[in-house]
Amino acid sequence: MADHYQVLGVNREASAEEIKRAYRKLARELHPDINPAEGDRFKEVTAAYEVLSDPQKRQMYDLGGDPFSSGGFNSAAGFGFGDIVDAFFGGGQRGPRPRSRRGQDALIRIQVSLEDAAFGTSRELNVDTAVRCTVCSGAGTAKDASIVDCSMCHGRGEIQSVQKSFIGQVMTTRQCPQCQGFGTLNPHPCAECAGDGRVRTRSTITVNIPAGVEGGTRIQMTGQGEVGPGGGPNGDLYVEIIEIAHPIFQRNGDQLHATLTLPMTAAALGATLELETLDGSNSVNIKPGTQSGQTVILRNQGMPRLRSSGRGDLIVHLEVETPSDLTAAQIELLNQLAVLRNEEKPAAAFDEHSSGFLGKIKDAFTGR
Repeated sequence: MADHYQVLGVNREASAEEIKRAYRKLARELHPDINPAEGDRFKEVTAAYEVLSDPQKRQMYDLGGDPFSSGGFNSAAGFGFGDIVDAFFGGGQRGPRPRSRRGQDALIRIQVSLEDAAFGTSRELNVDTAVRCTVCSGAGTAKDASIVDCSMCHGRGEIQSVQKSFIGQVMTTRQCPQCQGFGTLNPHPCAECAGDGRVRTRSTITVNIPAGVEGGTRIQMTGQGEVGPGGGPNGDLYVEIIEIAHPIFQRNGDQLHATLTLPMTAAALGATLELETLDGSNSVNIKPGTQSGQTVILRNQGMPRLRSSGRGDLIVHLEVETPSDLTAAQIELLNQLAVLRNEEKPAAAFDEHSSGFLGKIKDAFTGR
């Protein structure tokens, strides 16, 4: 018998995908509808693919066993412990498994800016996925061909055998090795999809991103995943959001935080400043005597709440900037201010209730 790997033109380390591609290529060339003179070779190629595409059969074949033998390597030797367990506890499959199955779910990650996360957007995505084969409409069979009952298990998908063991005769049930448990065979598979009922292609879909999403949010798109084998229903597509860091605003749930640096004079005298927020320009009133670390809260200028109404706040953290490049005239003016405020020689003393690092250490010992 010819070597299955040589028949398909692949090496023994070939992956499942490489084996499938090799079979599809040969099936297109040798299919009886296309090349009637190569019918015997087409059957040989199909038989080789049936063995090498099934992990259990391939392993048995690689080890020198007969992949279509119901007893495997030790059928002549008799009975194993696993057979006894199956006999007592009903192990193994029951009934044929369907050829048509639900497709796999898929996950795609996309990057979204803070602005798009705040107000929502739509995005066109190119996805590589499995779709129903248009040649066979998902049936997996060649034109005018059909699925037939397995001659070994007669459509049951399993075979039974009676063997002798030290406890007497035991009946065991095993998946049919000829049909792999389907109960049916596909003697003339579709040349386009190699009997799978689906082919891979690239398609474009539109995903709507709702307002208020954040990093880690997953949007479920029902029925947008891969079509199942044998024309089975589609799985779902999940789109996971990766939020791009913003250069100005830091997000914490539905709140936004930003830092505003003030000139010393504006902090001392107060001012009205125009700030660019996600919603456009906003006026911010700075009270006279503002200190570093204080905050101004802009209500409802934060992020929308996903699947809820309302918005969070924008919290502006204020930092007072001390000038370092004073001119002689400016120094003179500040000296005059220091005299007027009796601050020519400021007193050096720690703040007893400081909330800084030393204050926190003190509070830890005093229990405040």
